[in-house]
Amino acid sequence: MEAAITILALFLVAFVALGVYATVKAVGAAKRGVDRTITQARRTVEDTTLRAKSFGQTGVAGELAQLRLALRTSMRATQDALHAGVAEDASLAESVALFRRLSEHGLELDDELKRLEREPDRATVAGLLPKLRERTQRITHSAESLRWAARDRARQFADDDLDALNAQIDIEAGALRHWTVEEPSQASGAGAPASTPGHGPGTDWPEPAASADPSAGNSSTADQAWSGSAREESPQAITAPDPRLRTTYPWQKSGRPETTN
Repeated sequence: MEAAITILALFLVAFVALGVYATVKAVGAAKRGVDRTITQARRTVEDTTLRAKSFGQTGVAGELAQLRLALRTSMRATQDALHAGVAEDASLAESVALFRRLSEHGLELDDELKRLEREPDRATVAGLLPKLRERTQRITHSAESLRWAARDRARQFADDDLDALNAQIDIEAGALRHWTVEEPSQASGAGAPASTPGHGPGTDWPEPAASADPSAGNSSTADQAWSGSAREESPQAITAPDPRLRTTYPWQKSGRPETTN
């Protein structure tokens, strides 16, 4: 009885622990989903604001907004391309690691540009713009190189797969059209000079003459063609030997004459 109670208590504790674990996992997933949604919403708002500033403002503020927008757009596109490609091609893991290092420089530059947007000394900011523009171009160029290299690699694999598939389809199509291989030989046979009746392909004997030929040579030739060697080897009729022509040997007994009583 005590053993049964102990087993039931263990099962209850296991069920409670499993329920707590499932609840924690669900809460964590929901929290990550909410954080992801908030991050995407904040990013969308920032991109929209930067786009509005780049088109609506001129001078230092507008150029800073353009640099930030170009940097964020390039880095986000490269990140999406690499994450989508690494799921199918494990060799892109090294590229993802390099992009993470590049992202650190990109985030640092984005934070610096964001701080300079609130800087009241516009003359100083204008003096820093050439270096900031050069850094932005270097980072975006590296990001674009990774992105296009990953896309070219995926496209090359797709082209190789398509070439192999086309080759297999050509082989299968040729196998399905195997009768076309025999057509040229049939066509060449049709183009050859017409043979005499009875001497066509697959015929081993000539046809007999349709009308009677008075010449004996043609008749004998036709008979030989039909009968062949079988006529020559036909058995001869059996003729009884003449007893008078028999050869008599000394050791043979002469037949006794028949007597009548």
